[in-house]
Amino acid sequence: MTLSPQISLPALVGAALLASPGAPSHAKEGPPPRQAAAGHLGAPVAAAETGSEGPARYVGPLFDAFDTGIALEDAVFIDGFYRTPASPLYDAVIDRLAARLRQAGFGSADGLTLRIVSTERESPAWWPLSALLEARSEAGSETLLAFASPGDEHRTMLPVGAPDADVDGPVAFSVDGLVEGGVLVTKAPLSGQMLRRAKSRGAGAVLSASLFPFTVDPLGDRHLDAIKFSKMPRGNDVPVAKISPRALARIEALYDADPATHLRFRARTGTAVRPLRTLIAEIVGWDRGEEAVAIASHLQEPGAGDNAAGAAGLASSACAIARCLREGSIERPSRTVAFVFGDEMIQSSIWLEHSKRTTVAALSADMLGQSPERTGAIALLERTPDPGALYTIPPDEHTPWGAGRVSEDDLVPNGVNLICRQALVDVGTQRAPGWRTSENPWEGGSDHDVFNARRIPAALMWHFTDFTYHTSLDRMSMIDTGELRRTCAAISSAALALADTRRTDLPRHLASNEMERELRVGAAEELGNVAAVDAWNVWCDGVADWLDAFAVD
Repeated sequence: MTLSPQISLPALVGAALLASPGAPSHAKEGPPPRQAAAGHLGAPVAAAETGSEGPARYVGPLFDAFDTGIALEDAVFIDGFYRTPASPLYDAVIDRLAARLRQAGFGSADGLTLRIVSTERESPAWWPLSALLEARSEAGSETLLAFASPGDEHRTMLPVGAPDADVDGPVAFSVDGLVEGGVLVTKAPLSGQMLRRAKSRGAGAVLSASLFPFTVDPLGDRHLDAIKFSKMPRGNDVPVAKISPRALARIEALYDADPATHLRFRARTGTAVRPLRTLIAEIVGWDRGEEAVAIASHLQEPGAGDNAAGAAGLASSACAIARCLREGSIERPSRTVAFVFGDEMIQSSIWLEHSKRTTVAALSADMLGQSPERTGAIALLERTPDPGALYTIPPDEHTPWGAGRVSEDDLVPNGVNLICRQALVDVGTQRAPGWRTSENPWEGGSDHDVFNARRIPAALMWHFTDFTYHTSLDRMSMIDTGELRRTCAAISSAALALADTRRTDLPRHLASNEMERELRVGAAEELGNVAAVDAWNVWCDGVADWLDAFAVD
């Protein structure tokens, strides 16, 4: 069933809703993707036994109730918008998901709540309308990149906050080579310092072809068409655009043939003072409803994997739980489970500040549906800060995102990592034999950081290394609905297992905790790392105490 946004949008926006172009493939060898053997690469877990299941109690019903078709339909809709906070494009997605959740009974059925929290923003909302980059040389006029609606392929040309532009000037490949009104074309990332220098030289615009070091296609050279998603450096008003390496190479070739080549860059944007809306759906706990497990999935950013599919998948997971409760295949959890949709990081702060419930654990649902085959990414658990973030010893390894700063004071023993790991294994055991998953020590960068900073244990489920991450290539062609279903089953099962950690589940949890202790301490002892041995023993002792206190009768 197709749902419509609750606001009236310009026709140019509506025309883009189903646009999800892929990128051409140009085969050549690239670096191998991060791999995991069949099954979970990480600490082992104890098998689920009757009466001591943990997340295994929920995996089958939630996996079977998850509507892949609806999740895909919503992901396509969301991917049709360049979703900037508080913009009409962002609000269309809020309204879409709210309507979907209402259909499942949220806001009307007993124990299922739904609300939208509106908060003021310090700055006006910004959103892109169109952009065009043309080259004019002896060979004639040539369009290099362009978009006319927020669903178009090159929409990430405009960094968030970029100003309007209508510039026509000669090409320069260095700041020193600029003349008044010239267009600087560079491989360097946009930075405040570079833009200030370019402005002092009279630059009409700055075009950057920078990418992340890991933006390398594992199957070919599709990354040469990638346009990195970025934000305008604060305090700068020089017109800017992001361009692809292939566009840069074309500009260089045109310049080599005709040094008098000019570039014309036009950009149109919208701005308005608008409130930021955050969507919150709750499954109220039956006896400890004042305590909550929160799952946050952000809407802003223009990617399909990051995070259209994640948000659509989490909404479908909420609907699947509501259906299972209605049909009686699962029981209502003891604690409340809250689903939060909005602006990354800010949405979690809004939840914490506007909820009367005490948040006891949290999960971040970010980048859930990437195709391992097409992107090189696999499903990962990023753990809440534990000793692995201080002492990274195999089988632990960091992703190319890199290690975050962490100290011993940041380590708060808890069972969130353990229960999430069980959920990943349980999905593979019950519904997806051979599913490749892995885990990494805490690195940071999503909503779990907001909770961990307040000493609320929180973990992230995501996919990495995705070569399309934060680029124009992150579109629906890179999404695997089967992968989305598996990952959503894992994160929703973990959330319910946390919300309803039963005392009868403790044998499995405690046995899994001892299996992790054996792995981590053994690896540290093999390296002679006494500090890591001590840290993991303290951690595992603390996890056992936390589980005992956290369990409900």
